Amino acid sequence: MAGEDKMAVVHFAGDGLFVGISPGGHAQVIETDAARASAVTPMEMLLLALGGCTAVDVISILHKKRERVTGYRVEVRGERREEHPRKYTRLEVRHVVRGHNVSEKAVRQAVELSEEKYCSVAATLRPAAEIVSSYEIIEEDGGA
Repeated sequence: MAGEDKMAVVHFAGDGLFVGISPGGHAQVIETDAARASAVTPMEMLLLALGGCTAVDVISILHKKRERVTGYRVEVRGERREEHPRKYTRLEVRHVVRGHNVSEKAVRQAVELSEEKYCSVAATLRPAAEIVSSYEIIEEDGGA
């Protein structure tokens, strides 16, 4: 096989539910009834995929730069078209870093490297959707 061919399989489970099996063998229930909201929807998974992809990059880069990060989260918001297909047209990715004397330059560089070089999910979604990143640094109390 050339490159990284991976196959996911999605099984119909009845009543608007599906079970997805990742290429690595992990199961994920998928919901199609947004009103019932008993599991993640495919479009919600896309937001999680983008957030997870960039989070892995950013935290790894900050650790390599020896930044004293005590907490980190990524918030991803998506704007969708009203008409079908209701694709995302704009994705907002907000990195919130908590720590002791975390360098603003290091956070900015980590976010830029993820966005421009490393995050495969962002590269896949762009240019179909605009991706706008921002960050916030919260100083942790008691940093010695």
